[in-house]
Amino acid sequence: MHDQILTRIHSTTLGVLGGLVLLLGFLATPSIAEKKGERVYSFNAQGELIQPQGYREWIYVGTPVTPNELNNGKAAFPEFHNVYIHPDHFKKWKKTGAFPDGTILMKELVSVGSKQAVSGSGYFMGEFIGLEATIKDSRRFKSEPGQWAYFSFTREGKKPAKTGKAFPADKCNFCHQAFAKDDWVFTQYYPVLRAAKPGRK
Repeated sequence: MHDQILTRIHSTTLGVLGGLVLLLGFLATPSIAEKKGERVYSFNAQGELIQPQGYREWIYVGTPVTPNELNNGKAAFPEFHNVYIHPDHFKKWKKTGAFPDGTILMKELVSVGSKQAVSGSGYFMGEFIGLEATIKDSRRFKSEPGQWAYFSFTREGKKPAKTGKAFPADKCNFCHQAFAKDDWVFTQYYPVLRAAKPGRK
């Protein structure tokens, strides 16, 4: 009887210790970005960006919208743009005030739906209509202005594609270079990034 009790105690102790080892191992596991040297995205053999998953769980930074009604009916981007940055890159931004090599931001396009709500007249989100990504990568895009590249997964009337091709540099990079406040990123329109930048008064 005494031996059975000791055996049970021994087994229980081993189980608890094993659980603690697993927990400590989990807590010590580096983030995805740390595992891949800040590059949390992947490309296929054709050089197309594979659509990142779980981006809605990243850090949300803002939703600009330039509706047609305020742009003579011809807005270049009449939809809402929900923008997210990967948490590891946001962490570096908060620490240094710079976007690290490997930074990725996702932009989810949402149509303007109703223009009337209980709260009054305005612009209210409709349906998801597109998905884009922005990546800073000095190795892959060393010849691109600022080492940034811009990708689209959008397919009109369909779910976003699983892979995206890069836009030509003259379609995106130069506008960002000329007007974006911080390193090709329009931080002037993203209050979360502005508030997190170190040294901001």
